Amino acid sequence: MSSIKPTAAQLAQQQAARRQTSQATTPQAAAKAEDRYGIGIGEDWMPRPVGSIEDTGLNILYLSELVLKILYFSGFKSGYAIAESIKLPFTGVVDQVMEFLKRERMVEVKGSGGFGEGAYQYVITGTGIEKAREAMERSQYAGPAPVPLDVYCKAIREQHKNLMVTQELMQRALTHLVINKKVFDKIGPAVNSGRSIFMYGPPGNGKTTISEAVGRVVLGQGMYIPYAIDIDGQIVRVFDSVNHEPLEQEEAPGTGSGRNRPDPRWVKIRRPVIMVGGELTLETLDLVYDPINKYYEAPFQVKANGGMFLIDDFGRQQVRPRDLLNRWIVPLEKRIDFLTLANGRKIEVPFDVLIVFSTNLDPRDLVDEAFLRRIRHKIEITDPSYEEFRQIFMRVAKARGLPYDDKMMAYLIQEWYIKQNRNLRAVHPRDIIDQMKDISSYLGVPFEMSRDLIDRACEAYFVELS
Repeated sequence: MSSIKPTAAQLAQQQAARRQTSQATTPQAAAKAEDRYGIGIGEDWMPRPVGSIEDTGLNILYLSELVLKILYFSGFKSGYAIAESIKLPFTGVVDQVMEFLKRERMVEVKGSGGFGEGAYQYVITGTGIEKAREAMERSQYAGPAPVPLDVYCKAIREQHKNLMVTQELMQRALTHLVINKKVFDKIGPAVNSGRSIFMYGPPGNGKTTISEAVGRVVLGQGMYIPYAIDIDGQIVRVFDSVNHEPLEQEEAPGTGSGRNRPDPRWVKIRRPVIMVGGELTLETLDLVYDPINKYYEAPFQVKANGGMFLIDDFGRQQVRPRDLLNRWIVPLEKRIDFLTLANGRKIEVPFDVLIVFSTNLDPRDLVDEAFLRRIRHKIEITDPSYEEFRQIFMRVAKARGLPYDDKMMAYLIQEWYIKQNRNLRAVHPRDIIDQMKDISSYLGVPFEMSRDLIDRACEAYFVELS
């Protein structure tokens, strides 16, 4: 029986392979990696198909440990099912790994569910279990095979989107909103910069809605991100089903034998628009280590690479605004970010993010002049005018099935805004109409703009602060 522990020569080969795939220190090396792992540029970029273990940027010992952990947790799997689990083709990659594991007597074939080696049912042996447990002491990650860090960094840079926003595109993105023309004319150039935007103004006027609408329409279509990244044996999960929207359906089981599709360790997603609020802390902006499973979760800004990162309600986080802003000085200026592994090692990753700070607090209470200078565009989202408020109310009324009455609109503004010295907010029409609908349904009266319904809705909605 062969030893289950790699020899000194194998360990040296493994470390050399990791160094080779995690470092590209010259333009020639970078070009070689680009030719080897990706095709195209911008939105045309895609990962190359994988036809061999060498094409993965990993080595057979690394992949063998990953397969053993998957078999340890599942008991048995077919060759094709293993290929689907680690997102690599069976032919040329997984078949070679399984042959290696059979030679080492770490797995055995216990039947077949069809034709060909891909249909063989593999089970882990006692020797394999021992090796799997040894591997799990380092990391319990058992999922899609990662891509090397340097390949990820090159892919993000290659997929950089040069924003070219026109008035027509902005109008299409914001056509469902009523926005002051002065504000509208500031948003386009700010997005075109592709850097950073500071939106401020009273609550309820659409700062978040505007940001999300711009992100969804302007940022464009798809890009590729990996399920996970390898940093010298450390795993960082990148793909997140909560924050990332896949654009392509995964192929049916058994497609692990396919060799001509793009590297399946990458998933094509809609360019991300990730929003965080009061839950944001300095810790969540660095690699988040899971001490039980012994792998990392990528921070928000890495998951947002290639898209938009919206920090909502800025200033209401648990961390001091000044500390949070200082965290962004280097990324905003250099377009790179530095993350820290649990062992203290720093790694460099691209910061290809349109970052938007949104707050309803006075900017003078949050930031100093030095930081504001680093943010290219500052946009104040003001209260709507009476005419803009009326247009918003008409749109919402139509969408909710409420017959619009201009006289009752005048009554609402006069009684509940002018007389009360209350500021208009863009969100009020939606909320008041929803209140009216709830009350009319409860009372069994027609859903219409009557004085009684308006008064009841406003009395329930507005709170007089002493």
